[in-house]
Amino acid sequence: MSADSHPTLPPVRLHSDAELARDALGAPLFARAVRLARWAGPDTRVGVGGELAGDQLPEAAAVLGLDTADADSAGYASQAWRVAVDTGLVDVTEPEDDGTESDAGGADGGEERFGTAAPGEDLALVTSGAPGDVLDLWLAALDTVLADAAVPDLDDLVDALDAGGEIDLDRLDWNPGREADFLDGVLANLYLLTVTEGGAADGPVPLPVLAASMVVPDDMGEPTDAVLEQVSDAMMRLDDQFRQLEPIGLVQFRPVDEELMAEADGPLDQETGGGAGAAGGAGEGDDEDVSRYGMVRLTPLGLYGIRARMLEAGVDAPAVGELAEKGADVLLDAVSLYSEDAAQAEIEQWLAGREQPAAAAELLAAARGDDEGGPLRRLRCQQALAPAGPEAEPAVRSVLDDPELGGLARVWLAERGVRDVPAPDPEMVFWLTVDTIAAQLAADGETEELPLLMQTLTAHHAGFFEQVWRVEHPATAYVLEAMGRLHPDRKAAKEARKAAFKARSRRPA
Repeated sequence: MSADSHPTLPPVRLHSDAELARDALGAPLFARAVRLARWAGPDTRVGVGGELAGDQLPEAAAVLGLDTADADSAGYASQAWRVAVDTGLVDVTEPEDDGTESDAGGADGGEERFGTAAPGEDLALVTSGAPGDVLDLWLAALDTVLADAAVPDLDDLVDALDAGGEIDLDRLDWNPGREADFLDGVLANLYLLTVTEGGAADGPVPLPVLAASMVVPDDMGEPTDAVLEQVSDAMMRLDDQFRQLEPIGLVQFRPVDEELMAEADGPLDQETGGGAGAAGGAGEGDDEDVSRYGMVRLTPLGLYGIRARMLEAGVDAPAVGELAEKGADVLLDAVSLYSEDAAQAEIEQWLAGREQPAAAAELLAAARGDDEGGPLRRLRCQQALAPAGPEAEPAVRSVLDDPELGGLARVWLAERGVRDVPAPDPEMVFWLTVDTIAAQLAADGETEELPLLMQTLTAHHAGFFEQVWRVEHPATAYVLEAMGRLHPDRKAAKEARKAAFKARSRRPA
């Protein structure tokens, strides 16, 4: 997976390793691979490459409980066997090459040579290994399935055969690296939609939306006919690929409605409502209509698997709870980049294993700093201290005179009804106002609620803008410029712009 697409992702909430391992063992394709590994023995014959001998596929299908009269059963058995071999659940000894040619039909009087197979050492991990061992086996199986999903389907391969029986790759227009990158990109986008707040975490993603995310340029307004055709082609590729990925437990998938495909003149086109047209209206039309174009969502196991692949590729893909053993400085820096809900979840896990007095003192110490990230660290510190009880009061009181933390401490104490809190001096009030607005800007940008916050913070201070520009805070000019744009009172906004100019003049770049 490319580390360039999403260099930093929102944190994902993962199920426990034990839950994920149970999901892995229950994935149909992985379960079949385990059953065939247990079936392998002295009579099992394999060809070059470790594939199961053709005449043994019906027996393997029967072991899996498949209907041997079904033409697809041999393919399912062959795929499960390949997964078993690739994951180490089965050990194979390929046939030796003695330098002579022979074929299964015996045209030259020779006999086809076979190798042997036996249960692999890793098979024992399925029942006696730790959850992490099972997940490692499942990840290896996932690699095999993803590689298979990037291969063209049989019809395309047959069409690309030349007169000599060789596959013409130019005619096939298939590039293995390009196809693998496309599928990785699709799964990365699906992961991002799933973990982003307000994204697809609570529901499946329409296939047209996912296809359009890979085809339609971000700066394109109305898609052209050529782009719509590309989206439709991508949808059909994804429909086939997700059908292959569902049995390994990566996704839950509702395929494209076959009746819909029959109604279309060819690939799903704009006239049928498919392609980018369906992508654009996915949130507007009837849910049932949209679902006819295919719906997909990552399972909890799928989230784990895609994240593991991203981490291997060097992508920063955090998970909630992984900071529980880190220091408060690492915690506050990390959660400063998280949404409020994700930050709260991470903070709760960090606090769970610590004594309140020590945790409060560590958080307050980590919140100091006049760097650009300081305001947001202090906001997250305040968020972390919000649920703390009386045990944290001594640590909070100890910073009442701290110029950076004194305002935060007074707010915390006042919210708990403590009466003997010394009143802050005007300089601390102004500093806290600048720090608070700077933190909100860093956390959420220029939201609709921010102007009201600005009005509330400035309403009770006569001559606020005549004094605030002198505040020794690195974000003073930046905050005043934002207030000049956003303050709902036009007179106050004009005063803010003047004050920002003074602050810039006082602190030249």
